[in-house]
Order: sequence, then structure tokens, then C-alpha cells
Amino acid sequence: MDAALIWILAGLVLLGAELLLPGVFLLWIGIAAIGTGLMLFAAAPPFWATVTVFIALLAAGIAVALRLRRSEHPRPRVNTPDAGIVGRFGVLIEPGQAGPRVRLGDSDWTARLPKDVAATPAGTRVRVEGVDGTTLIVRPD
Repeated sequence: MDAALIWILAGLVLLGAELLLPGVFLLWIGIAAIGTGLMLFAAAPPFWATVTVFIALLAAGIAVALRLRRSEHPRPRVNTPDAGIVGRFGVLIEPGQAGPRVRLGDSDWTARLPKDVAATPAGTRVRVEGVDGTTLIVRPD
């Protein structure tokens, strides 16, 4: 059997194995093996050149994979100022055992009023100024 066909078949087997065992590790090895096989169809280099081409294609594939992984955006964290809670308006509702609560959209949040704000009655519109864990820091609007 021709060496080019062996490289291409090995690459196809690795791509098939990637489908059964997903993880994107066998993908780059399979693509490098297929590329090496295609190079062997075009020319008949010595063995050391064939291995060098395979290693170069594999290194290029790994570099592409690392670049693609780095370009992924991190998932947004919940209950952070980045999540769009700061600046929104809510309504102060009857306080629970843990202190004041704020209705923001369709959910209730524990809240903390600044010390310079006097007692605020329920039903007062408040603006979220910050987030401390899952407690909203609010100020009357």
C-alpha cells in the first residue's frame, strides 16, 4: 500500500475517533496526517522530510486551536454590575427578617440602604447603586 494512502487513512480513522471521543485533540492530528498524505501524493520526499511536514502541520493545528480557545468570551457572571443590575429601578417592599427587600423586575432581592438615608417606607421607588454578593445596595430615587 502506498505511504500516502496510509497517512490519509490514518487521518480519517483519527477524525472518526474524534466523533466517537469528542475533545478536539484527535482532530488536529487527523488533519495533519491527511495533509501529510496529500503532500506525499504530490512529491516523494525522504522519511525525515515526511515526519517534519507532519510535525509542522500538527504544530500549526495546535496553534490554531489555542488561538480559537483564547478568543472565546468568558461567560458573564450572575449578580455582578456587568449583568446590568446596577442603575435599574425597583420598588422597596415590606421588609423581611433579613431587612429591607426590593422588587426588581419579577424577583425580590435583599437590599441595603445607605446609613445616611432615613427610614424609607414600603412602596418607595429605589435605584440600585451596587451589588454586594446577592444583596443590592439601593438609594431612594
